[in-house]
Amino acid sequence: MEDRKVRVRFAPSPTGPLHIGGVRTALYNYLFAQSHNGDFVLRIEDTDQTRFVPGAEDYIINSLKWCGIQPNEGQGFGGEKGPYRQSERKGLYKEYVDRLIDSDHAYYAFDTSEELDQMRENAKKMKMPNWQYNGVTRGSMKNSLTLPAEEVKQRIDSGDDYTVRIKMPRNEEVRFHDEIRGWVIVNTNNMDDKVLFKSDGMPTYHMANVVDDYLMEITHVIRGEEWLPSAPLHVLLYRFLGWEAAMPKFAHLPLILKPDGNGKLSKRDGDRLGFPVFPLEWTDPATKDISSGYRENGYFPDAFINMLAFLGWNPGTPQEIFDLDQLTAAFSLDRVGKSGAKFDPEKTKWFNQQYLRSKSDDELGKILAGFVEGEFDPSFLANVASMMKERASFPIELASGEYFFQAPKEYDEKTQRKKWKAETPDRMKALAQTFEGVEPFSSDNIEASFKQFLEDNELGMGAVLPNFRLLLTGKGVGPSMFRIAELIGKEETIKRIATGIDRLA
Repeated sequence: MEDRKVRVRFAPSPTGPLHIGGVRTALYNYLFAQSHNGDFVLRIEDTDQTRFVPGAEDYIINSLKWCGIQPNEGQGFGGEKGPYRQSERKGLYKEYVDRLIDSDHAYYAFDTSEELDQMRENAKKMKMPNWQYNGVTRGSMKNSLTLPAEEVKQRIDSGDDYTVRIKMPRNEEVRFHDEIRGWVIVNTNNMDDKVLFKSDGMPTYHMANVVDDYLMEITHVIRGEEWLPSAPLHVLLYRFLGWEAAMPKFAHLPLILKPDGNGKLSKRDGDRLGFPVFPLEWTDPATKDISSGYRENGYFPDAFINMLAFLGWNPGTPQEIFDLDQLTAAFSLDRVGKSGAKFDPEKTKWFNQQYLRSKSDDELGKILAGFVEGEFDPSFLANVASMMKERASFPIELASGEYFFQAPKEYDEKTQRKKWKAETPDRMKALAQTFEGVEPFSSDNIEASFKQFLEDNELGMGAVLPNFRLLLTGKGVGPSMFRIAELIGKEETIKRIATGIDRLA
């Protein structure tokens, strides 16, 4: 095992949009593979065709591409161990199912769903609410362990529906070491005879999962905590198929929890508290309902990934900002926690804010250009972005200073009520006359002229600056007024003061 090349896989089901918990699983697999010079495989587990949702597979692939989590091989990426879509591997599984039956580790079961429901109902009436198909009950059911061999053959030959169930041994301890949780020990008396295969030729998740991991030479299975109860069954399948030496190491990741209260983060929590739980926007093909995505909400993919990495892992240092290469260098499974990680929407915004601020003014100017109408000089846009980025968490907020691009049409009522006095119009006209003589019209010169005006007229900052801002921007708060004035220019500054005075008269 130690000599094998590290190979991990992300194996989502195409049953809907990819939850951020799934993206985190993909990320941790990717980081683990990269840090060990290994391979990261994308496999689509679509054995349950009844739950297949059109468009979900493309959504999964596009989400990983947007995040920068690039598989080395897999569905949509090529590779030598495909097909990577389980429905296209259908012909592979029966050989291994037959091997389990021949070695007395599995058996045919012919019980109908109605009969199984009736057994559960009878058990409830007898105060046995958690009835299971297992070593105790299988003897009273219709299967190849209770029916004559001739009848079993006749039923199969005549096309009767059947399932193949694992023959769970009695009172045996299944032990395996989880890379995150340590030793896990489960007694087989607490496990049921899970269905492995159906007469339509499709395996269940458990059978397909183990066979595919073996054939694709997967060395480490890194997946969500919800799969921990299935791991003992998978360990037994490796043993029963004679593959113990090739069994991967397991690591079960902690849940991502809702921000308030307990329990796993769900779409309902996002809808209720106003944040996305999917990487990209998703339109339900059946209902046409639209679910918001991080991309469409203005998050940078690297900020989104950085945030996700910290939901269950920490580097052991105060550093919080990591790009993908830095995460790869720092990541290890021994720093992944066992307990659930609470999702924090505000911290998520903080990460995006840090990435926005880290970009150059020229970069942000190009981003800003996508949010404003008309053609503007790149250096002008870069200057606007430079002034707005300290107040922005999202790219669209760079454009919240619409006063850079046009004169205000409305004026903040609160500032008017508090600061606009009878003497204000004359003061502002006098200030405009002062600005006429400022040359060059730079922020430093504008500020010096402004302060000289206050001193000459024995006025405080609060008597003039809020009204100056109101006339130029229509707002009560914002970036440096002297930089704003420089950016819009002397002529526009004086014009806005005159226009504003008329409008507020």
